Amino acid sequence: MSRMHILKLLAGFRRFQLKNFVGEDSRYARLARGQVPKTLIIGCSDSRVDPALMTSASPGELFVVRNVANMVPPLESSKNGFHGVSAAIEFAVLHLKVENILIIGHRQCGGIAALMSSDRPKEGFIRQWVSIAEDAKKRVLTKYPEADMDTLCRHCEKEAIVDSIRNLRTFPFVAEAEKERGLLILGIYFDLEVGELLEYDEKRNEFAHVSIAGVDWPRP
Repeated sequence: MSRMHILKLLAGFRRFQLKNFVGEDSRYARLARGQVPKTLIIGCSDSRVDPALMTSASPGELFVVRNVANMVPPLESSKNGFHGVSAAIEFAVLHLKVENILIIGHRQCGGIAALMSSDRPKEGFIRQWVSIAEDAKKRVLTKYPEADMDTLCRHCEKEAIVDSIRNLRTFPFVAEAEKERGLLILGIYFDLEVGELLEYDEKRNEFAHVSIAGVDWPRP
């Protein structure tokens, strides 16, 4: 059965190849000359939440980093450990000169569920990684002491986005780009059950329905 799925993926690649690599001025002939994405997206590894698919973006339009629970760690010394997310942020901001950074969290996040769970493993890579949002968890438990687990997770999914925005600004080159050249940092929450986007309003400290040019999108 697993081999059948690989064959399906290879057939998909063939369709992709025919669509994008035909002709001297094909899309990838142009992209092979270099990438100039305008937006860095930090998203979740969840198979249901594909940033390029969600935004109908074209190849070369987005620089995407995906990890468990779409988290941004705070600045740490580059001399110790391996910092894949930090390296990607550095590359996007300093070398690609992206104009925007979007952190996209989502409903039903397994990483946040692991963080909130009382019976999660006491060791392992996942536990250590999701501990980045430990402060978000504490805030949620304090604010909603009587809430059920599903509600706690929904709130923590959003609070973790808020903390990742704060962590982004611990990187001096991010803070400088935001101040000097207007780098835009946004937190977005995708409710995959109803297909709705919410945007974090830093001034009000709340998530609100996304709008374009002041006009609300029609709800599904």
